Amino acid sequence: MLSNISIKEIVSCFMVLFAIIDIIGSIPIIVTIKGKVGYLQARKTSLVACGILIGFLFIGEKLLKIIGIDVYSFAVAGAFVLFVIALEMILGIEINKMDEPQSASIVPLAFPLIAGAGSLTAVLALKAEYHTENIILAIILNMLVVYLVLKYSGKLEQILGPGIISVMKKIFGVILLAISIKLFTANIASLIGTIN
Repeated sequence: MLSNISIKEIVSCFMVLFAIIDIIGSIPIIVTIKGKVGYLQARKTSLVACGILIGFLFIGEKLLKIIGIDVYSFAVAGAFVLFVIALEMILGIEINKMDEPQSASIVPLAFPLIAGAGSLTAVLALKAEYHTENIILAIILNMLVVYLVLKYSGKLEQILGPGIISVMKKIFGVILLAISIKLFTANIASLIGTIN
């Protein structure tokens, strides 16, 4: 097992997942959710997201097949959730009411924001190219970054200020909307193809 560990593979996997998870770009979303629920459970969110990603690495395809869901359906469902979050950010409306920080730590933070359709699909794609232990280490390293961003989201909010956060929220809302539409369009054709 240790003989398969490669710094190059870990870095490659880390960069792919880091780009897809985009926790830095998600700061405005995190601040929005924190504003709704009061505080975020950084450790719980990171651990749950880490568990989902590592679990999906081993049983993802089998699990989806067992419950009769393909990767395309999974991606389309994730796209809808991201679409709703994006609309809230852009329009300043509340569609998804979150009363408890415990529930907000799991949905929408751990899933689908961190361990979403994109990162879960990426994990399956990486599995075909890299050793499993390197992917696991890359996931853990990404979750450490996620933990730090969630833990210090309050300080990041203070540093950036409400004006910049507001502008960032709109900009990243549009970006998130675009990602959700891209995720939807990229997978809906394949999904319809599997139905026909």
